[in-house]
Amino acid sequence: MQETTDQIKDFLQFVALQFIEHPDQAQLRVTEVDEKHIGFRLIVAQSDVAMLIGRNGFTASAIRNVMKAAAIRHGIHASLQIHSHEEERQRMTAIEAGEILDDGSEV
Repeated sequence: MQETTDQIKDFLQFVALQFIEHPDQAQLRVTEVDEKHIGFRLIVAQSDVAMLIGRNGFTASAIRNVMKAAAIRHGIHASLQIHSHEEERQRMTAIEAGEILDDGSEV
């Protein structure tokens, strides 16, 4: 599964860098939820979020579809969340306060 994770990670990094204006601020976090599910969280500058999501979410949808297709070929499920640094800080604060679990669901 590590090889598949690395391939998808490389793909996401390449694609994201093509769309965003502040690549130095981009972070890609990977979470192996279980043996058949990988979660990716792309954290970018606030101004870059809209570029990655695109009009009506079409850009993010296209990125997710290619990523999911690659994962399915290897028998795993992959998900992608796109956040700004501000949203990620709020998320981490909520996790630390016990308001949400690390997977984003409420306590």
